[in-house]
Amino acid sequence: MSAEENVGDSTAAEVIEVVGKTGMHGEAMQVKCRIQEGSNKGRIITRNVLGPIREGDILQLRETQRDADSIGGQ
Repeated sequence: MSAEENVGDSTAAEVIEVVGKTGMHGEAMQVKCRIQEGSNKGRIITRNVLGPIREGDILQLRETQRDADSIGGQ
């Protein structure tokens, strides 16, 4: 599946902060991102991301309603 195939049902979000590593072995990064379009435009949510990531990157999110749990479980 290429990145162009599912652009219609995804929402762009810009990474504004890399919070830290998460997961059993630190394989995922937790980031805060700002939704750039749709009904949740401007909302800041926390998501877990696999792979290399840095501030300013654009993510394509399938859904924007759910936040990831904070790192420490609080």
